Amino acid sequence: MAEAIIEIRNANIYQGDSQVLSNVNLTVNKGEFVYLVGKTGTGKSSLLKTMYGELPLREGDGEVAGYNIRQLTWKTVPYLRRSLGVVFQDFQLLTDRNVNENLKFVLRATGWKDEKLMNEKIADVLDKVGLKSKGFKMPFEMSGGEQQRVDVARALLNSPKLILADEPTGNLDPETSDEIMQLLFHISRDYGTAIVMATHDYIVINKFPARVLRTEHGQLLDNSSIAMH
Repeated sequence: MAEAIIEIRNANIYQGDSQVLSNVNLTVNKGEFVYLVGKTGTGKSSLLKTMYGELPLREGDGEVAGYNIRQLTWKTVPYLRRSLGVVFQDFQLLTDRNVNENLKFVLRATGWKDEKLMNEKIADVLDKVGLKSKGFKMPFEMSGGEQQRVDVARALLNSPKLILADEPTGNLDPETSDEIMQLLFHISRDYGTAIVMATHDYIVINKFPARVLRTEHGQLLDNSSIAMH
């Protein structure tokens, strides 16, 4: 039986006071790769933010990585976020410290204490993203593609069941985008991590086909059956 990592039922998604999506029903299973597409302002980001507890779910039901997102409180949000990895378009690395220290900062913030275990975990995730010997580098010494790999490594630190990726190829050239996509597909396939990736990039979707969700006219359409345009 497939294990659902995201289960959202009859949810209305709000951005502030305005409802951006109505009656959202969505299931994403362990290890599944899903694209989330839609024009700016159609609720794509709001849906992602609801999934990682930045926006409250006011109407409907939702479970993400084992957490009931309808019942999140400021106390439980950090635990939800520990079970998720989030990959951003603009990397969001701390520019004043090297890669190892960037990753260590996240581990400490999520409750890790043991220095030896932290160093082992950091070596492990850097190895997974192909940056084995790059931990001593500062972000400004790295290419955009390498920085995005660090961002993916950071998302893997707490062995998440789910990675939410917001336009992860948005600032990258086509060749580097391909490398990051291969990396994400490898993570979902080999580690059983579900990945939901918001993107505008139809070239990427056509090159790396997967299930596609679309936000449009206040609805979330599961358009695995709708032809890409």
